Amino acid sequence: MSRIVFICLAAILTDALTWAQVNVEPNTALLNEGDRTELLCRYGRSINYCRIEIPGEQKVLNLSPEWSKTPGFTYFGAGLTAGQCGVSIERVKASNNGQVKCSLGVEGEELSGIIDLVVALRPQQPIIELLSRPNREGYFNEGTEFRARCSVRDGRPPANISWYIDNMPANKRTTLLNVISSTTDNVELSTSVQEIQWHLSPEDSNRKLVCRSHHQTDRESVPPQEAAYIINVRYAPVHQPDAAVYGLYLEHTAIVNITIRASPQPKIEWTIDGAIVGQGRTDGRYSAYEPQYLGNDEYNVTLAIAGLTLEDTTKIYNLRASNELGLTDYQVRISSSSKPPSSSLDVAAIVGIVVAVAVLVLVVLLIVFARATGRWCFGGKSIKTPTNETLIDKQLELGTEQNHGQNVALLETPNGITLLGASKLREVNGNGQQDRLSVERRHHDEDDSFEYGTDRESSVYNPTTRPLKSILMSQAAGRNSRSSASDKEEGNENADLLQKGNQLGIPESRFSRWLPKDQRELIEKQAMLLSGRGKSPAPATPPKPQRPQVGGMNGTHTTNTNTTTTTTTPTTPKLPQETEI
Repeated sequence: MSRIVFICLAAILTDALTWAQVNVEPNTALLNEGDRTELLCRYGRSINYCRIEIPGEQKVLNLSPEWSKTPGFTYFGAGLTAGQCGVSIERVKASNNGQVKCSLGVEGEELSGIIDLVVALRPQQPIIELLSRPNREGYFNEGTEFRARCSVRDGRPPANISWYIDNMPANKRTTLLNVISSTTDNVELSTSVQEIQWHLSPEDSNRKLVCRSHHQTDRESVPPQEAAYIINVRYAPVHQPDAAVYGLYLEHTAIVNITIRASPQPKIEWTIDGAIVGQGRTDGRYSAYEPQYLGNDEYNVTLAIAGLTLEDTTKIYNLRASNELGLTDYQVRISSSSKPPSSSLDVAAIVGIVVAVAVLVLVVLLIVFARATGRWCFGGKSIKTPTNETLIDKQLELGTEQNHGQNVALLETPNGITLLGASKLREVNGNGQQDRLSVERRHHDEDDSFEYGTDRESSVYNPTTRPLKSILMSQAAGRNSRSSASDKEEGNENADLLQKGNQLGIPESRFSRWLPKDQRELIEKQAMLLSGRGKSPAPATPPKPQRPQVGGMNGTHTTNTNTTTTTTTPTTPKLPQETEI
């Protein structure tokens, strides 16, 4: 309960202080002389009067929205009932600098507020004071610690200072800005002071040190004020890398020029193959000229060689430059080449390399893409693996067309592939003609693992399998039976050759193949069906014609009976495709 009471009392006290407080806008007004401004004091309740005191004015301003009695000063605000008391100053004068006081009459008492009015005064021109003294000629020696001070006097508010060397930030060590206040004729003014220091080098010679002030009174039409000092440094000839002169003509007078920096002017002497040639002198074919001043402490040094020879281009020319601060040696090489060898690639070479690399990367990406997706040269050609059945079909078709229905058989044995009956060779002997099958054999050392997709390790034996028995393929090939003795002999030959065949033309490799028992039986049944399908239904066989016999035991005459024998063309069996075992 006590805590709630404390919070309520604090809220009431805060509200009371808020109502009793006068707010001002702005707290500080920074203006230039002649500017227009508005100053405002506010209270949370209605006020009875508004009175404002401005430095430099002889009387107090009693302001109201209803009247304006003082020229140049008018009431500013939303009215007395709104608790606002303000003044609008048409032109600010330098004498108005100071504190503006506003007084507000509230319920028999007077409340006041303070606004700082600062009327800026442009400071004087900056001044650079040297803390390090140069010599009589105004030069600093190389390595001397240079110190200078910049002062900007009588500004309001104080001016800021920045340092520049040849219009670039100096980036040297500086002290903190020191502001010194002073009062003159009841006017408070400020002076800004800052120092800079660093050790001088040859690069600092003939450079301009600038102290620039920045102030409230700066405008586009009135640029910042500044002060400048030219730094002069004396130093020994500056060392530089070995020089090379190109484009000289053999058998002509060669002019070798080199530029060096020194302050003051250096003295020159050349050393060629041990011979010393001083400036302004000639020794044989060599002439040394006086250094020529180019400005900014730079001098052009010239050596003339009469009748330049190829041997001259192989020599090293030593140059020594000296002044009162020291000496420096240089080495010069000359060449009859038109231009120096390029140590870096030109634009065209860079572009060519970039294009070549891009093309190479593109080719590699295309190869990777083609390989991953199987396109273009990596696209696998549709290779139909030849099987025993397809070879049999092809050979049978060719045999049928070329041999008009004569038997064709294909057999793979451990010794290779044998083609039977595609064409017959006839041999003539003493008893007549004898048919002999032409045979093609595959070489025994040819590997068929790719053709049949197997190898020796793929033939697996286990107790539940049995070797595939050899069955004559003559039935699967649809051969016609012949009754003649020659046909029987030929069939016996074929049987001997076909001992290693199987029912469906599945090739038997040079190693043993094993099939499960149930699969072997199924293949045998299919072979039997195919062998039956390949034969045409045989009509009733008429009796073979008998040769007429004259006479006999019974003296009967036997008449020849004309019979017609129908010859059927063997149908090519459609053997199943090879099954991977």
